[in-house]
Amino acid sequence: MKSIKNTIVKSSKHKKPIVTDVFFNKTNEKKPIVIFCHGYKGYKDWGAWNIAAKEFVKKNLFFVKFNFSHNGGTLENPIDFPDLEAFGENNFSIELDDLEDVINWVLENDDFKNEIDFSNITLIGHSRGGGIVTIKASENKKITKLITWAAVSDFGARFPTGDALKQWEEAGVSYIQNSRTKQKMPHLFQFYENFKENEERLTIKKSTSKLNIPHLIIQGEKDEVVVPNEAKNLHKWNSNSKLAMIEKMEHTLGCTQPWLNNEMPNHLKKVVELSIDFIL
Repeated sequence: MKSIKNTIVKSSKHKKPIVTDVFFNKTNEKKPIVIFCHGYKGYKDWGAWNIAAKEFVKKNLFFVKFNFSHNGGTLENPIDFPDLEAFGENNFSIELDDLEDVINWVLENDDFKNEIDFSNITLIGHSRGGGIVTIKASENKKITKLITWAAVSDFGARFPTGDALKQWEEAGVSYIQNSRTKQKMPHLFQFYENFKENEERLTIKKSTSKLNIPHLIIQGEKDEVVVPNEAKNLHKWNSNSKLAMIEKMEHTLGCTQPWLNNEMPNHLKKVVELSIDFIL
């Protein structure tokens, strides 16, 4: 297996690099492309994502995962969050731009031209990343399949309202603690403003309803972060979608950080199996 770890994709609109990993078998044969997007407070190396990537490669898929440019990681430290300034400046529009840049980078890279099938591109997203890939799949006609893992169905519903929203606006920033690193991670008020300015584009229901490509929704029955009803809504909004509910699975798909086992947890293993079967 050939892997290109921590390579840089240049952003077309934003100043931060997009740190990216590519996994594939170098065979000079065209392979379906799979591009994976992490979720909120996530990153490309979280949990067992690297082990999952290798499972896709075993089935001769071309697998790409990356850190969003403003997720708070850096090239030197893509796992923790040394760049909290970038984290605070992040928003959904930046993440959609980043994903577009990664798609174009893969398709235009001469090093990959003999290894990829340009007509077979699957997007996979976990949690918030599931919302991002859903919107992108509805916009970008190059995408041929969509898979979401515990995906959010409504970005707007996750913002505060009333006094909490007013306090955020007055302060210009709010903070959330990272339970692993104990950092106070900032959200500038521009995050909400960007959402409101682009609300039509960022309404996941509208994007889901417009999809006309194969769409697999995978959801854990015990998920308390993104509750099962969100997956049911996504399924309802796209009557051609396929919904797979996994018994006893929580939001992390059985993973923890760090993941010290050489094998995936059983729930992630099931999620990867379902995803690969859907792609092939």
